Amino acid sequence: MNVSEAIRLKRAVRKFQDKSLPDEVVVAILNAGRRSQSSKNNQAWQFIAIRDKTILKELSQCGEWAGHIAGAALCVAILTPDPNEKFQIMFDAGQAAAFMQLAAWELGVGSCPASLYEFDKTRGILGFPSEWHLRVALSFGYAVEEEKISAAPKKGGRMSLDEVVHWEKW
Repeated sequence: MNVSEAIRLKRAVRKFQDKSLPDEVVVAILNAGRRSQSSKNNQAWQFIAIRDKTILKELSQCGEWAGHIAGAALCVAILTPDPNEKFQIMFDAGQAAAFMQLAAWELGVGSCPASLYEFDKTRGILGFPSEWHLRVALSFGYAVEEEKISAAPKKGGRMSLDEVVHWEKW
């Protein structure tokens, strides 16, 4: 994979084919998250890999913009210790999410992150222990519109480098 190309071309995919992912693809995606960087190598995460359509539908109702989870072939819930304890916890979860999404992209699998706000409901659905917290989940699957996985950047879709970078000082 050319990392620069992946960064430039990867797009969020929210509409998935009704087609399962092979086990080796799922394992490759999960391993990418497991191998991501973390502060002081704490690896302060646990993943719940979900393929059951009933659970996917229930989880999709735990965030205002999480509907894409219902149609996914796979959802990975990224659990962390209390995200209010340290900034690094959610930063590290974000790195695991990015690694998984890039690995999926390389394998021709689309993905999209979802923020989940129904904390008690997600715990009830997935049954994880009280010391773990779920704020972010990723949906994965083969895109309905396959060309959307690597669509060319839209003109005006991103701010220019000059709009976001300040050299030496603000």
